[in-house]
Amino acid sequence: MRVEVINDLCISCGACINTCPEVFEWGPDDKAVAKVNPVPSGLEAEAHEAVEGCPTAAIKEEE
Repeated sequence: MRVEVINDLCISCGACINTCPEVFEWGPDDKAVAKVNPVPSGLEAEAHEAVEGCPTAAIKEEE
């Protein structure tokens, strides 16, 4: 699984970082970014929860 934060859609709410800090972090422009790709298999459920919890659907998930 891979994840990508679409910068233009991110509103910097931090939901993804709070849900899965092992995969998401703040980027230099105070928008969330994925810090690991591919997502380690043990973190896929948490990463998927972060994708689903994004209020602006700013995170793209790929198998």
